[in-house]
Formats: sequence, structure tokens, C-alpha cells
Amino acid sequence: MAINNQENSNNIVKLMINSEIHKYPKGIPLEEIAKDFQKQDSGLIVAALMNNQLKELFNKVEEDSEINFIDINSAIGSRIYQRSLVFVFIRSCMELFSGCNVSVEHSISKGLYCEVHYKRSIDENDVARIQERMEEIIAEDVAFVKNRIPVDEAKDIFRDYGQMGKVKLLKYREKPYINMYQCGWLKNYFYGYMVPSTGYLKAFKLKFYNPGIVIQLPRIELGGEIGPFQEHPKIFKVFRETENWGKILEIDHVASLNDLIVSRKEGEFIRIAEALHEKKIAEIADTITNHVLEKRVILIAGPTSSGKTTFAQRLMIQLKVNGLKPVSISLDDYFVDREKTPKDEYGEYDFESLYAIDLQSFNRDLIALLKGEEVELPQFNFHTGLREYNGKKLKIDKDQPLILEGIHALNDELTASINKDLKFKIYISALTQLNIDEHNRVPTTDTRLIRRIVRDYKYRSNDALRTLSLWDSVRRGEEKNIFPFQEDADVMFNSALFYELSLLKKSAEPLLRQVDPASPYFSEAKRLLKFLSYFVALENEVDIPRTSILREFIGGSAFH
Repeated sequence: MAINNQENSNNIVKLMINSEIHKYPKGIPLEEIAKDFQKQDSGLIVAALMNNQLKELFNKVEEDSEINFIDINSAIGSRIYQRSLVFVFIRSCMELFSGCNVSVEHSISKGLYCEVHYKRSIDENDVARIQERMEEIIAEDVAFVKNRIPVDEAKDIFRDYGQMGKVKLLKYREKPYINMYQCGWLKNYFYGYMVPSTGYLKAFKLKFYNPGIVIQLPRIELGGEIGPFQEHPKIFKVFRETENWGKILEIDHVASLNDLIVSRKEGEFIRIAEALHEKKIAEIADTITNHVLEKRVILIAGPTSSGKTTFAQRLMIQLKVNGLKPVSISLDDYFVDREKTPKDEYGEYDFESLYAIDLQSFNRDLIALLKGEEVELPQFNFHTGLREYNGKKLKIDKDQPLILEGIHALNDELTASINKDLKFKIYISALTQLNIDEHNRVPTTDTRLIRRIVRDYKYRSNDALRTLSLWDSVRRGEEKNIFPFQEDADVMFNSALFYELSLLKKSAEPLLRQVDPASPYFSEAKRLLKFLSYFVALENEVDIPRTSILREFIGGSAFH
């Protein structure tokens, strides 16, 4: 819809798109412009950055601007698509099962696990009916209409829907209004943007996953295609266990946590949450102790900012309580000399590659140790980039567990020289179960990202911008090196703590506010700030034990 150069300059805007100037009528919606740049073989455009500010496509362009379109093959676009599809899912469920309540629980197999709380259990036939109704709403191309309404009016709407998590959360809303979306008859509130209309949401599948439903979504790594559903029974079990912990702690949504902090009753809650962690670590230690002669090699892996280091130290303490004498080896000391490190597709050293480790030397020493031989261990000099031998020796008895912690620990290729029966594998991650309300979840990756922003500033002199700029690369490494092996674990440990975002808020917010508005990561910083705004800050750290996993990020750890 570009216009002729001869038209009145007062009625046109000049837009920089894809490094070229384009002219359009003043006041044109971004959605109309996007149609000119939507390619058949590229991802669906769902939003835009206008002068580095994230905008929904219904926004109109009133002045000369720089525009970068956002498609579903980006993290931002994927979230917008997912959020919009959830709205249609909720509406369909409420129409088919009058009086039901829908809860969006957590991610699984790159999809969203949801539950429909109704007077009877949901079955496969119900899921087929929901899918059919969603497809009808999508075919109708119903607009998502955004309106600003007073908070009290919003409370009344959610009270009528029986969505008390939203009602309770709104009492912590600082502004007197909220932006409410409407799709047909249903009004709802989400903490992010939407596509213009339901017609954008053609790609999805529903899968019955007893007792709930998984919404399968277009996947970035598959170019917007929907991949096959992969069973993750162990991860799913951990989420269910954490849900039960939430019931023990009487915490269902963020508002319940805020209530505790405002009323200054968080102390006992924190102690119970930490005790649940300690109990789980003790159970893992008991399992290892009971099989120490058969499974001598303890392998610990998990994605970044999971708290692996603190977990390993606490596990060693519990093993010592059981009368064992565990020893640990640092995989970092087996890095190849820096000049031999593999390089990634950008020509940079790939320190997260399995082959950045000298597998031959590591396995040779591992076999010798398990035979009871004395081994001289290397030490990697990070200043010179060379592996050195400085006389550090180790010998272990047959009843001493050997603990190895690192991103590749669950990959059998790392320990290819020893029998699988000798290995005890532990997967650790911060699998958040606490959600903002019934329909707005707390993504596990956001929790870990906020942990890392706080830790990197405190211990690595990295500002939030640096951490955000590295995050995509870190996530690619996890997808390649960690997540494919998670279901191979013998046990899983959830390092998330229900209160942690309230605690991390006071450290993370100032760092995120320092991200320059001109930065390409400004919209992500802004999103995280909005996310944190739902939490009341936990200012007092006195109740946080020095052995807590969170001390690895905020400081004051007994293990540093």
C-alpha cells in the first residue's frame, strides 16, 4: 500500500523498513503495512518494533519511523502467538463447559499444559470438541479489541467469571486502570500483547494429556511448524510434585505470596519452602547411599542458573551425614587447550561444546579412579588457556561416590568408558509452578534469566544488557546439550522456590532499568520489568538461610 511520491507530504509518513525508505499514508495501521512485507516462506508477522518500542499491529503510524516487524519465529512473536491462542482456548472451554475454570499450568514438549476444572473429568472426546470450536472461532477472524477500564470494573468481571486469582492480584495494581482484551463475548487480561484477530492463529494442535490438555504450538526451531509430541513423564511428575508443594504452602498464585509479604508472615513460609528442598536433597542422598557400591559416579546436569553448584554442595553434606566420603571433580579442568577449542557457526570458540572437553584424558582418569588407582588431576588455567598439572592427586575407595557436575553430565558420550549401570544421573532445573493468575504463567526460562541477571552483575561484573545479549546463545546451547538428555535422569530436583521472584525483584529491577531505550534488548528488559511488577518485593533477607540455592545468586552463600 505504498503511495506515490507526488502525494501531499503532509499526509504521508516516511518509514525505514529493511534498510529502505517507504512512504505510506499518515495514520495507516501497522497491520496494513505488514501485508506488504509478509513473505510466503517466512514466519507470520504478529507485531512490530516502531522506533524500538514494541507495538501491536492495530497501532497507527502518525510520524516518520523506523519499523522492524516481529514474526512468530522470534521469542517475542512466539509469546504473542501463544498468548492469543490461549485466549481462544479459554473462550472455547467456557462455551462448551459452562461454569468451568481454565488454568494454564506450565510448558511441556514445547507446548502449554492446561487443565479444565469442571464438574466432571475431561476426556479425549472433549478435547476434540474444544479443537473444533477453536477452529470455528479462528475461521470467524474475530478481532481482539483492547480497552482501558477501571480496576474495580475489571474485578467485577473476573468475579463473575469465578477467576479469583485475577481479582486478588488486582488489589496490588498501582494504576487505577488495566488494559482488557475482548474476543467476542469474553473479556480477559494478559500481561502481554495480542495478534489483531483470531484469523492469525491457524497453526495449533490439542492433545489430551490426562488429566489436562496440551496446546501444541508452532516452534521457532522448526521454522513455525508444529513438531511431534514428545512424552516427558519425569518432568511432568516434578511439576505435579511442585503443585502439591504449593498446596502445602497454601500458595496458588502471586497474590497469595504478596499477601504473605505485606502481612509480614513470609518467615515461616520461607522456612517451609527451604525445608522441602532439604528433604528432597536428603531423599536423593539416601537413594545414592543405598546403591553406592553399584552406582558410584554421580552425574549432575541442568540448564544455566539452576543452582547446580549449591545443590552439589548440599548433596555432599547429606551424603556425609549418611557416613559417606564423596569427592568431586571439576569438568572445567579437562578443557582442551584454548586453541584446540571447537568453534561455532559464527567462528567463535564454543566452550559449551562437548568437544571442548578432552574426553580421552577425562575418561582415562575416570577409569583409573574407579579402579582405586591414584590420579594426578589437571587444573585449567583460564588466564593462559592451558591445562596444567601441579601435583594435585586423588585416590578414592570403592564406597566413595564420585560427583561430576556440568552441562554435559547426562550425556553418555562424556563418560563413554564406564558402564551405564555405574552412573546415577540427577537433572536439576528451576521448574516454576507458581503462576501470576489462572491464565498468566511464570515461565521457567524467565525465572532462570532473572536469576542470571542478578548473579552476573554481582559475580561477573556483567550488566543486564550483557546478560540479555548472551541469552539466545545460552538457550541454543541448552536445547542442544542439556534438554535432549533430561529424561535420562534417575532423579530430578526442582530448584525453584516459590518466593524467589519477590526476593530477586529488588536486585533485578534497577539493573533492567539501566538498559538503554535504543538497545535492541530494551523491549525484553521492559517485558521483564512488567513481569516483576506483579510481585511485592521481599526486602528482608534475614530469613534466607546461607545454604539456600538463592544465595548462589544474591550473595552470602555458605559455599562461596
